[in-house]
Amino acid sequence: MEGMKSNAFLETERVGTLMRKYSIPCIISLVVAALYNIVDQIFIANADYLGSYGNAANTVVFPLTVVALAVAVMIGDGCCAFVSISLGAGRNEDAHRSIGSAILLCLGSSAVLTAVYLLCMDMLLTLFGGRVNEQTFACAREYFFWISLGIPFYMFGQAMNPIIRSDGSPKFAMCATVAGALTNVVLDPIFIFPLKMGMAGAAIATVLGQILTAALSVWYLCHMRAVRLRRGSFGLRGRLVKKFLSLGVTSFLAQISLVASMAAVQNMCMKYGALDPVFGRVEYAQIPLAVLGIVMKFFQIAISIAVGMAAGCIPIVGYNVGAGRRDRAKALFTRLLAAEAAVGAAALLVVELFPRQLIGIFGAANESVYYTAFAVKSFRLYLCMMVLATVNKGTFIFLQSLGKAVESTVISLTREIVFGVALPILFPLFWGLDGLLYSFPAADILTFLIAAVVIRRTYRELRAGGPEKAAALCAAASARRRGPAGGAC
Repeated sequence: MEGMKSNAFLETERVGTLMRKYSIPCIISLVVAALYNIVDQIFIANADYLGSYGNAANTVVFPLTVVALAVAVMIGDGCCAFVSISLGAGRNEDAHRSIGSAILLCLGSSAVLTAVYLLCMDMLLTLFGGRVNEQTFACAREYFFWISLGIPFYMFGQAMNPIIRSDGSPKFAMCATVAGALTNVVLDPIFIFPLKMGMAGAAIATVLGQILTAALSVWYLCHMRAVRLRRGSFGLRGRLVKKFLSLGVTSFLAQISLVASMAAVQNMCMKYGALDPVFGRVEYAQIPLAVLGIVMKFFQIAISIAVGMAAGCIPIVGYNVGAGRRDRAKALFTRLLAAEAAVGAAALLVVELFPRQLIGIFGAANESVYYTAFAVKSFRLYLCMMVLATVNKGTFIFLQSLGKAVESTVISLTREIVFGVALPILFPLFWGLDGLLYSFPAADILTFLIAAVVIRRTYRELRAGGPEKAAALCAAASARRRGPAGGAC
């Protein structure tokens, strides 16, 4: 009974305090995870023997790492939500058995994906624009080989991170990710510059960091707090797998649909870049692909903050929904939307005011004037609707934590598949290469129009969720915290 109630503070502690406690470590974890690929790209771009060719190669491989991430977060986020709801409802047996099933599912799926990547390497790299020129393809192949070998470690660390948070240890989840990323940051410059290991060096540094994160995750699983794993925990139980995967499918679709969008953008980039009077020349052909990759990486940092805030709320929302406290879920939703908009506004100011400084981090000094000019335009146009992008992303994930998988999935797929693929194909017919830059903000505007309707409906449903019980529990919680003086929930 003690284990089942150890997370009871999620129902009694102040909503703002819980959001900070869970979201900040989650944000740091996700930003650091995003920096794995970004750090590689920064050091690659500043190595004069790699430059924009290596940068473009990194962009080609990036969507394939997102595929692995999609599977991992489906397992991890789904299990996290299911464990939180189970603990809130007092179903401790379901909690530990679902974690055991998630571990086995992650190990099996990562082994299959690694085999597919190694066997179909050339075809996959071609699919994501790797044939833009021979040097880019050679760099991409070298980088992808080593990244593929690290897929099992990468997926395990990413899948276990939200599960560790659901056990009430967001700080440990953060530290495991940070330790791996710091390993990558330290080893990258050593392997790329003095040792001249090139793309292979960047990839090996990344994989070594992922191994450390996975090892720390294994250690934590042996020392869990609210849930205790035992031999009987491990087994692929169809009933539990079906339940937690259904909760995680939104995370999967959000990531995998992003891959479809990136495939469309990168192929249109190659197609319309070849028709451009400047980028149609062989020596400049890789520049649009390299630049859009850099812009998407900055977007990845901003969106990681947005996702981190929302994902950090999953255990809190799940527990309170399981305990019948919809009033607290509503209060959390309000805070989350305001915070998401603030993050988007801050990111927008950075890209509009400092695009040259941003591109300078990625080796612009070693490139042509065409590289810098296209990069400045890309930052300012491609990311001009960052406020809507972050609000949209927060909405997707919050709906998932409420168990609204259908609504969340529909909005997410509409953004990444309907708008994210169709618009990059359609807009360049009218505006050429610039059409790719217009397609991204247009997709966010259209998605927000849909999300706004769902947000309003969600508020109405949460407002109707048991005010009498909420008031009674709030009073009891305040009394426990502050004595006779009480306090607001």
